[in-house]
Amino acid sequence: MSIERCKIIDLPKIHDPRGNLTSIEGGVHIPFDIQRVYYLYDVPGGSERGGHAHKELQQLIVAMSGSFDVLLDDGRKKKRYHLNRSYSGLYVCPMIWRELDNFSSGSVCMVLASSHYDESDYFRDYQQFLNAAGVL
Repeated sequence: MSIERCKIIDLPKIHDPRGNLTSIEGGVHIPFDIQRVYYLYDVPGGSERGGHAHKELQQLIVAMSGSFDVLLDDGRKKKRYHLNRSYSGLYVCPMIWRELDNFSSGSVCMVLASSHYDESDYFRDYQQFLNAAGVL
C-alpha cells in the first residue's frame, strides 16, 4: 500500500448556537463500515502509542479533544499529521506503520476501525512489516 492513500477526511459539521454536531457514517463519510471504536486518553506527557501496522484493518483517527501527531510510514515514505479538530479524521489504509506522539494535556484520540480486534492482523515488528511490504 502507498502512503498516498492515507488522507485527512473532513467530516460533516452542523453549526448550532447550542453546540456543534458531527456525525460519522461508515461507508458514507469514511470508506469502510465501522466494526470497532476505541479511544486513548490520559496519555502521559512524552509517551508514544501505536508502533504497529495492520495487514487488512482500515482506521479513521480523530482528535476528539486536544491534539497529537500521527507519523505514517509505508516503508518508502513517511508523513506526519497534526490532528487537533474533532470534525476531521485521518484515514489510515492497511499496510501503513503508524506512531502517535506529541499528545497535549487532556487529549482524547478516538479510532474507528473496519474490523473487530484480531491480533493476527498486526505487525508489531518494524522489520517484519518492511519485509511484508516488499521494501527489504
